[in-house]
Amino acid sequence: MKNWKAIVGVVVVTGIIVTILAINKKKLDANTSGGIDITYYVSVANAAKKNLTSQLSLTGKVYANNDVNVLSETTGKIVAVFAKVGDYKQAGSVLAQVDDELRRAAFISAEANWLKAKNDLARFEKLYQEKSVSDTQYEQMKVGAAMAETNYIVAKRQLEDTKIKTPIAGYVTNRPVDVGTMLQGAPQPSFVANIVDLSRVKIKLNLSETDAVVLKTGDHVNVVADVYPGTEFDGKIESISSKADEANTYAAEISIANLGKHQLKAGMFVRAEFTSMRERDVIVVPRSALVGSIKNPQVFVVENGLAKLRNLTIGKESGPDVHVVAGLNEGEILVVNGQNNLVDNTKVAILNK
Repeated sequence: MKNWKAIVGVVVVTGIIVTILAINKKKLDANTSGGIDITYYVSVANAAKKNLTSQLSLTGKVYANNDVNVLSETTGKIVAVFAKVGDYKQAGSVLAQVDDELRRAAFISAEANWLKAKNDLARFEKLYQEKSVSDTQYEQMKVGAAMAETNYIVAKRQLEDTKIKTPIAGYVTNRPVDVGTMLQGAPQPSFVANIVDLSRVKIKLNLSETDAVVLKTGDHVNVVADVYPGTEFDGKIESISSKADEANTYAAEISIANLGKHQLKAGMFVRAEFTSMRERDVIVVPRSALVGSIKNPQVFVVENGLAKLRNLTIGKESGPDVHVVAGLNEGEILVVNGQNNLVDNTKVAILNK
C-alpha cells in the first residue's frame, strides 16, 4: 500500500515538472519569434575612413648604376696598360695602348692630303668665281676634297682607337689583358676590361600584383644591409614594370646615392623596407572586431538595438587594423567588444554611448 502511494507521488511530481518545462518552452518560443529576448552589453565604434599604412619588407640585389664591358675597336698588340683591378678611372681615361705606328703614319698622310685638298679647293673657288675653270673641273675638285676629308676622318678615328678608353667613370673590376696581348676588333672584338659606376646603385626586386598597384615611382624606401648593421640607405623607386613575369610578379628598381661612408657593392643582398604603402580614404576596422577567420571575416553591426551579422571582404592588414573592401559603410555602428557572445539578431545595449 505504501509502495503504491510512493509511486503515485513520483508520477505527480514528474507531471508537474513536465508541465512547467512545457510552459517555459512556450514562453521562450513566444519571446524569440522576432529575435532573442536576451540583452548583451557591448562596446561599439563608428566605421570610419582613414589612411592605412602597410609594412612591406623585401629582399633585393644590388647592381651598379652602370656596368660596362670595354671592348677593343682595333686590331693589334698591347704595348702599355694603365689600369689594374680596383682602380678608379674617370670617363675617357686610357686603359691600354695598342701599337699605333702604322696608324699614326696613315693619319699623318691623310692629314697632309686633306690640308692640300682644302687649299686647292679654296684656289679653285676663286678661279671658278672668275670663270677661269669649268663647272666640271670645279665639281671634281670638290669631290676630291670631300674624299680627302673622309680619309682624314677615318685615319684619325683609327689612330684614336689604339687608345682604349673607358666611356664611364668607375672602378675596374676585371682586366684580363696585359702587355703583349693581341687584340681583335669587329666583328668579334676582344674584351679589355669591366668598369662599374657605383656612385649610384640600383636595387632590383620583384613585387606582387597587390603591392605593384599600391607603390608608385618616386616613393622613398629605407634600405638596410646586414654588412652595415644600424645603417639605413635612403632609396627611391625608379621604375615598376607594367608587365608581370612568369611568376606573376612585377620587376622594380630602387635607386640609391652611394656616396656615404658605407658604400654598397654590386652583388650584395639588401632588404628594402617600404614605408609609403599608403591607401587613402579607406574604411578600416579593428582586427579584434572580426568574427571568424581572415578567409571568412564577419562583424556585428548594431541596427535598431539588434546586432546584425555582416559578411566582409577585407584587403590589407596594417597593425591592429584591416582594410574593408566591401560589406561595411562609413558611419555604421560596429561592435568592437563583446561580440563573442552574440548571434545574428541578438538584442544589445551599448556601454560606451
